Amino acid sequence: MSHEIAQRHWDVIVIGTGIGGGTAGRALAEAGLKVLFVEKGPAGHRAEQTPLSPGIFVPEARVARGFWPGQMRANVDGRATRFFAPLGAGVGGSSVFYAATLERPEPHDLDHSEARPHPTGGWPVSWAEFAPWLDRAQALYRVCGTPDPLSDTPCPNLAAPPPLSRGDARLTEQFRAAGLHPYALHSAIAHLPGCKDCLGFKCPRACKMDGRSAGVEPALATGSAALLDRCTVTRLQGDGERITGIEARRAGEMLSLTADHVVLAGGAFGSPRLCLASASESFPQGVANASGLVGRGLMFHLNEMFAIWPGGDDPSPSKAVGLRDLYWREGQRLGMVQAMGVAASYGEIAWYLRGLVENSALGRIPGAVGLTRIPAAIAAKLLGTAKIFVGLLEDLPYDDNRVLPPEGDSDEIAVDYRIHDELRARRRLFRREIARALRGQRKMFLTRRPELNFGHPSGTMRFGDDPARAVLRGDGRAHGIANLWGADAGFFPTSMGVNPSLSIAAQALRVADAIIREGKNGAR
Repeated sequence: MSHEIAQRHWDVIVIGTGIGGGTAGRALAEAGLKVLFVEKGPAGHRAEQTPLSPGIFVPEARVARGFWPGQMRANVDGRATRFFAPLGAGVGGSSVFYAATLERPEPHDLDHSEARPHPTGGWPVSWAEFAPWLDRAQALYRVCGTPDPLSDTPCPNLAAPPPLSRGDARLTEQFRAAGLHPYALHSAIAHLPGCKDCLGFKCPRACKMDGRSAGVEPALATGSAALLDRCTVTRLQGDGERITGIEARRAGEMLSLTADHVVLAGGAFGSPRLCLASASESFPQGVANASGLVGRGLMFHLNEMFAIWPGGDDPSPSKAVGLRDLYWREGQRLGMVQAMGVAASYGEIAWYLRGLVENSALGRIPGAVGLTRIPAAIAAKLLGTAKIFVGLLEDLPYDDNRVLPPEGDSDEIAVDYRIHDELRARRRLFRREIARALRGQRKMFLTRRPELNFGHPSGTMRFGDDPARAVLRGDGRAHGIANLWGADAGFFPTSMGVNPSLSIAAQALRVADAIIREGKNGAR
């Protein structure tokens, strides 16, 4: 089967099947183009409910479950760590494990104005141009929730959410009494009968709208698309102006694939690693890297996590409530606050206290860490079960924050990242504003030092009008390469203060539309 697929010339090859690749591939297949999805991980089994777990270390076992097999090697402020990042490698990518939060950005996230100046001068596409694609993505992913009461921009195609649990309803009233403006988070969950939400693990049915259920599966159903899973793309080949072929490895065999168009959708880590690994005489610095910016401008969100106790006896975790009262404060770009979908009881409190002790002078005292079990048990008993919330603090692009080129065939992802002074200052402001907004509530900050959200990488293939300062054009095509496109989180010039998924889907639809308008043999 793989030989038959390899011998065909495709209209479009999509590398990666997450939110960006799945969305773009579906739109292209539904328009009648012949699309080949190439995915590093397995197709998986539709009925599995595998959670994303960092506790599995064997690469083969990780791949079988749809996890990225290699570790992350992160050098953050000169401190090197290794760990398994929350990344997927299978049909649907990381999105099959996500909690399906698809929030809309705000106009000032894209547009520059005197009232709210944009740190980059604005995106190459305006809010007015981008908003219709957000609307289309929202409909495609069957997003439900309630409008943000602080927003004056329309939010169409928003289905009604399920009723709030007792604890969430109580929290919502407490927030409103404090002068805040909570709303039901925008979630890509169809809520079929018996829906379990599937926060943090694969959905065995088609309830959760992810890159698999809203992208790849509908694309395959058209008959115009095919899938090569367990296939690692090793190199892009080209003549300096076009991509002429793709080298890939599947089950130990080397394959050569060709298409009129190639869409990079391997994520903000995977796509730049592939481009940098494809250096050749035609592309001396790597594919699409004439600017030297491939892999640079890496951004995350900074997580500001806290527990809040609504009172009562509702132990169920949820991801139902959000608010944007702190999105913009004192002329600074901060971010939204949302429930995380986990509850805080004895285990979470013990983890927090253990971290406090380990990072203090008490950590050198034998047995001190173990003593945290006692106050944790008391806190859990007295306060009941809390809800975990997170503030998503916007990150900005710096060229020294980057994804490093891969070392040989290693699946290890290496990044260099420095937390700049302005980000530290905004973090202090964000924590202060969260504490002020929740004054009078039972709460506890769970984040001690700046915490990067490694599930939200972006910016490593940023788009823009100036080829000296951007990798992609505003329509998603690579500067200087006629038939190469980017449709994942790499395109972001700023990370914004919301979850990136809906914006990735919207840009993927824009990319697909540009390819469709050029036609099968376009690529001018």
